[in-house]
Amino acid sequence: MGKAAVMILSDGTLEMPMTTPLWGLPDPDTKPEFYADVPAKRLLAWIIDTVLIALITAVIVPFTAFTALFFLPFLYMAVGLIYRIATIASRSATPGMRLVAIELRRHDGQRFDLGMATLHTLAYSVSVAMMFPQLISIILMLTSERAQGLSDHLLGTAALNRAARS
Repeated sequence: MGKAAVMILSDGTLEMPMTTPLWGLPDPDTKPEFYADVPAKRLLAWIIDTVLIALITAVIVPFTAFTALFFLPFLYMAVGLIYRIATIASRSATPGMRLVAIELRRHDGQRFDLGMATLHTLAYSVSVAMMFPQLISIILMLTSERAQGLSDHLLGTAALNRAARS
């Protein structure tokens, strides 16, 4: 896609075409299949990922001579951050997301890189740590046209149904 041109009108004013900051994401009006059932799939993916993170944490505990039990919530949080950043940076989706056939995309339609995966994971972590941002995120996922959560709105990202591969 090319850049929109600025035009000088006959009266000397500038006309700048309206552009959407999410120009690389599928339009929910013309391609609603990309957003169909995404909130439910995100919930299922979150449950799967939470179980996987808990299992990884449980496997780590014996290797610390069980001293990790004294700081288990911090270990769980660290494992969750590493798990999410690494998996989202590598395939733009966590294993849970891949299992339910969704992936995260940037505003320009590209997959996440390490920087965006880190920002998204940190924004997600802040939103789940506090009740009010989490409620806002859930409401946004259920009501916005692209089923975006709070961190998605802030970063200009969206979760999409993966295109079928032939």
